[in-house]
Amino acid sequence: METKQPKEKIRAIITGATGMVGEGVLMECLQHPDVEQVLAITRRPIGVTHPKLKEIIHKDFYDLTPIQNELKGYNACYFCLGVSSVGMSEADYTRVTYDLTMHVARLLSSLNEDMVFCYVTGASTDSTEQGKVMWARVKGRTENHLLQLPFRRAFMFRPSYMHPTKGQVRVPKWAYALTWLYPILRPLFPNHLITLRQVGLAMIQTFYTSYERHILDPKDIIALAKEGS
Repeated sequence: METKQPKEKIRAIITGATGMVGEGVLMECLQHPDVEQVLAITRRPIGVTHPKLKEIIHKDFYDLTPIQNELKGYNACYFCLGVSSVGMSEADYTRVTYDLTMHVARLLSSLNEDMVFCYVTGASTDSTEQGKVMWARVKGRTENHLLQLPFRRAFMFRPSYMHPTKGQVRVPKWAYALTWLYPILRPLFPNHLITLRQVGLAMIQTFYTSYERHILDPKDIIALAKEGS
């Protein structure tokens, strides 16, 4: 009789845990049996304690040298850090989106060769890098270059509306204003509106899946979440 091999556990790094998306992903990781350890790198305290959770407060994401030894030994990264492009020049948005993300990703890929990297971008991201929409070009360039790094696998998450998880506290006012519409719109757009629980479950499942696509739209995220639930 063949002995079933134990499932490899996930040791994940999360960025952006003080934002709505990162908080939702963190909540899923902390309660999921396949995740044994979570390292949250943040600029300010999360305000969460859990046996699985380790937190590093680090102000300068452009220089991770002081903490790089603490980033070794992880096999997944859920990169949920991001800002709105509203009111920003292309140069400034590139610095806080492309430059910052690539700096972190290059370091992690050099420290953890077996890592699966998940990056939250957005619907309508421009893979050609040539379109008229500034943020979409910058996000597209970021995606393209992340996919060239030597991670075990990398996945670009392109959600549209993400419904917050019950119990989340880091939900902006605009998202609260839309929550009442979700039960109405969900049956009408089943492959477009997703929950942050589905995003978290899909990220966890990327560690185990043989899913062919690396750029994931809401329909892909829903499918991966079902695999992992």
